[in-house]
Amino acid sequence: MIAPEVVVMDANTFDVVVVGAGAAGLNAALVLARARRRVAVIDGGARRNGAASHMHGVLSRDGMPPSQLWESGPAEILGYGVELITDRVTRIDHGFVVHLADGRALRTRRVLVATGLRDELPDIPGVRERWGSDVLHCPYCHGYEVRDQPIGVIAALAPKLALHLALMLPQWSSDLVFFPHTTALTPGEREQLTARGVHVADGRVARLVVHGDALRGVELENGQVVARSAVFVGPLFVPRDELLIGLGCEIDDDGWVRTDPTGRTSAAHTAGGACRPHALCAVRCENPYRRGSATRGLSAAAGTITSRCSATTAP
Repeated sequence: MIAPEVVVMDANTFDVVVVGAGAAGLNAALVLARARRRVAVIDGGARRNGAASHMHGVLSRDGMPPSQLWESGPAEILGYGVELITDRVTRIDHGFVVHLADGRALRTRRVLVATGLRDELPDIPGVRERWGSDVLHCPYCHGYEVRDQPIGVIAALAPKLALHLALMLPQWSSDLVFFPHTTALTPGEREQLTARGVHVADGRVARLVVHGDALRGVELENGQVVARSAVFVGPLFVPRDELLIGLGCEIDDDGWVRTDPTGRTSAAHTAGGACRPHALCAVRCENPYRRGSATRGLSAAAGTITSRCSATTAP
């Protein structure tokens, strides 16, 4: 009879290291820990939706402040023996060895990268200052809170996304103005907006007008102020994929790390927003067993999850 292989782990050796402590990373860690794997989660501290006061659209968590999720989530995984490390990952070596900024090196059989993405906002005065309050980008996340109000949509870094938002938002408000800003609309696009009852205010946007800690309007360069109480913008979604690129992961034609339906890349596994730009908080928690089983079975290489519509919602 052959004795089973015994794997001896020291304090810096794990079955799985999860890089990123957002919704995707924490949920994956929970599933893996319940599968009796030794798991470490590296929390770099950044919260993409830190500007938002509430998260919406997640059953039993609707209206919860994101900060409350970050308090309850770690408490749950710590109860299963997960090691939560507050630090920054500087690089991942094949093998895998996860190097931290404090000099510590963690050896692991698998890696799940859940680093998400960042939102690049247009350089319009007032946009960054009001981001997450009355400057928004996801109707499903915050459209209900500004329903029936005068709403604006500004096209800037992501004009196609802005046009898409403008065509969606009449579901929430009939008082809608589209600001092309520096974008040249085609006749067909103008017809689409008109058909949806959206007014077009041509001209470059100079700034957002704010009084009393509230958005009051959008000022054009010609001095005209269009009264608005909420504005949607389409940010440029930039994946935090440096660690994956460092592992040599393949990139698709759109510049995102290529993954299969389970989140597996050519060198790792993923979860969240670094590789899937449309994910919401609820989607980042979507089917963690699929992500976990790939890593838990230790037959996959490694991983990352990404998200897109979460800057003003739950991470």
